[in-house]
Amino acid sequence: MSSEIYFSSNHRDLCEQYGTGAGFQFEFNCQRCYDAWRSPFEAFTTGRAAGWIGKGVSAAWRVLGSEAGTLSNAVDGLAGAGWGHARDAAFQRAITAAEHHFHRCARCTQHVCDQCWNPPQGLCQTCAPDTAAEAEAARRRGLNDQVAERAYAAGQQAGAAYDVSAERQLVCPQCKAETHGGAFCAGCGYKLAAPVTCAGCRQPVPEGAAFCPGCGTRQ
Repeated sequence: MSSEIYFSSNHRDLCEQYGTGAGFQFEFNCQRCYDAWRSPFEAFTTGRAAGWIGKGVSAAWRVLGSEAGTLSNAVDGLAGAGWGHARDAAFQRAITAAEHHFHRCARCTQHVCDQCWNPPQGLCQTCAPDTAAEAEAARRRGLNDQVAERAYAAGQQAGAAYDVSAERQLVCPQCKAETHGGAFCAGCGYKLAAPVTCAGCRQPVPEGAAFCPGCGTRQ
């Protein structure tokens, strides 16, 4: 298996075939933290020549006539013909350079940077985490879990004093803002009252009703 296949899933092609910036460059990413490393830029001289000629065709047309266009097409064709082989060779050189910046984990087969590598174990930090770091993380999780349990217990105690039977208007009937169960609307100051209930059957009575729709008691 060639080394090119190893990096097939974590590289980005930054090459440009034509123009004054024509050249080869590839970006490789750590498959754990996603930090990137870019290979040194290599100019593609034929593509650059095509770019310069393309920019100068309009000006040269008045002097050379159709010969300017013919020359530009010839250079473009030459750049296109040599592009594939030149790019492949540049990619192989980039891979060789990238191998000095990444480590291939024998367990998960991912390529990782130096920061994500555990040298004594020969594995990545995901497969062989740092023991001290894991211990500190576990200690913090234990602390947070204990605090969460105490906070939950405190919430239960506070909840014992909350009147769960009282009905509350959660949306202001005047401005339609959320009230969060308050006595007054925070948006417009409207006094919020619990729905009117029947004195006889204690069921809610629609606003403006003269009699309870449940038992007929006059309101």
